[in-house]
Amino acid sequence: MTIVLDAMGSDDRPDPEVQAAVTASNAYDVDIILVGDEQVLSQKLAAIPGDQSRVSVAHAPEALDMTDHILEARSKKQNTMRVGMELVKAGDGDAFVTAGNTGMAMYYAKKVFGDIKGVIRPSLCAVFPVRNGHAVVLDIGANAECRPDFLVQFAIMGQIYAQTMLGIEQPRIGLLSNGEEEGKGNDLVRQTYPLLEQADLNFIGNVEGKELFNGQVDVVVTDGFTGNVMLKSTEAVAKLIVDILKEELMGSFRTKMGALLAKPAFGKIKQMLDPAEIGAAPLMGIDGLVFVGHGRSDARAMVSAVRGAKQAVDNQLLPELRKAITSSLQKEEK
Repeated sequence: MTIVLDAMGSDDRPDPEVQAAVTASNAYDVDIILVGDEQVLSQKLAAIPGDQSRVSVAHAPEALDMTDHILEARSKKQNTMRVGMELVKAGDGDAFVTAGNTGMAMYYAKKVFGDIKGVIRPSLCAVFPVRNGHAVVLDIGANAECRPDFLVQFAIMGQIYAQTMLGIEQPRIGLLSNGEEEGKGNDLVRQTYPLLEQADLNFIGNVEGKELFNGQVDVVVTDGFTGNVMLKSTEAVAKLIVDILKEELMGSFRTKMGALLAKPAFGKIKQMLDPAEIGAAPLMGIDGLVFVGHGRSDARAMVSAVRGAKQAVDNQLLPELRKAITSSLQKEEK
């Protein structure tokens, strides 16, 4: 298996990506193609110890910035995203991973791979830590404005992700709203509710944030604006809790001793709340495997992103998505 890794995506590029390539290639038995300036990457690799026999470099002289829009991206014809995705499209790689500009990742993914036949809009999918496991939330930023039929397809794609990647046989699917009762929510939520009821899904109704984090739902669908706000707010609150706990526990000798005894429990909580444990979110609905991570990703986050991409290939995520979309369209025609 070969994972193509954009070496010029993160805020601290290319150091996290280069270190992750060496670590992940050995940890997960995969070949890694680093995409970026060949001279720069060769110098960086030379400074890193370890077996690099499964790491290679594909030259791409240009890199996209977080502030780049369509016009800037089009002027950089040999940027790392485009070159990397073209490698996967040509069959030289199985999945593409980047920590770069999400908007540009969506743009080039649609340009290079196109959508799975029948997909109205691709979505960005996140895995949230919840009580007793994880839950899938989508869209988290690819579509700020949505129609009800978008959310129905998001639910189908979320179901497949939960089944193939999380091993949940019959995922419980909820519609994010400001109240559990039918009829609550804005126009989008109220119009989407009956469509989800009619779909061939295990739809449990409207859910609030508390149901999500209590583990009462496996897939939550929402528009990209709401999902992105929820994602970033959740990450900020998780970081705040961890930081405050650390400050309070280190405040005195007595609390330090208590912290020492509770270290395994606190370590588990920190690991559960750390976004670096997931690493990257897949662009669902694209006819190719594309994973997008945070710009602030460190080497550990990029290693997790490679692990997630490998798991998606191993578990046949893309073929399963194609099959599910085709099946849903056939049922609509009947």
